[in-house]
Amino acid sequence: MTRPSSRAPAPEAEPSKREWFSEVIGRTRFVVLIAVVAVLLVSFSLFLQGTLLALQTIWDSWRDTLTLGVSTQKGQLAVEFLEIVSTMLKAVVFYLIGVGLYSLFITPLNLTSALGVESLADLEQKVVSVIIVILGVTFLEHFVRWDKPLDTLYFAGALALAGGALVFFQRVHRGSGGDLQQPQAKLRARQELFENHTEQRHIDDQEVKLAQQATHAKLEGKADAGEGSG
Repeated sequence: MTRPSSRAPAPEAEPSKREWFSEVIGRTRFVVLIAVVAVLLVSFSLFLQGTLLALQTIWDSWRDTLTLGVSTQKGQLAVEFLEIVSTMLKAVVFYLIGVGLYSLFITPLNLTSALGVESLADLEQKVVSVIIVILGVTFLEHFVRWDKPLDTLYFAGALALAGGALVFFQRVHRGSGGDLQQPQAKLRARQELFENHTEQRHIDDQEVKLAQQATHAKLEGKADAGEGSG
């Protein structure tokens, strides 16, 4: 018969001051919630204003069509609808920033993974893409209005410079996104989000291994910098 061990269990090591301070610093990430709430409120406000503007424009256009005739709705109507599109796109920019910051700093979401946002670099790429579309819609408004052709030409030149700089930025930073941004992970996130209605994303070990393999392949030059971005 074995005698029970009289040795007391070793006390658990107390966290050092450095570990405690690191824990506190890590918890400060929740301050991002302030920015997330503020940006999402701006996004929801723009969506609501865009919706009200769309309803008002539709009402005014049909009222003028029925009372004054179709000829009164030639160019101005297109400009007003383009302004609605521009407002909605601006709301999308703020929405992407809000959900992107939440997913990067608080809890990963299937929504951002399905959109291909795995890092701040990915978020920058998506926001810049929408901004380029906004620039194109804004120029189309001025082109359809065609009040002052010379001013429209100057405006087109300014937009070309700004848009060209943004496109160059995207080219330079192409492929510098998150290591977890793999096509199979994006497809799984979309399935969980749209079919299973699961919002929070779970990162499994297989995805981490695939990301590590992709990272090593990029460092060794065996894979293109933009490969795996979906």
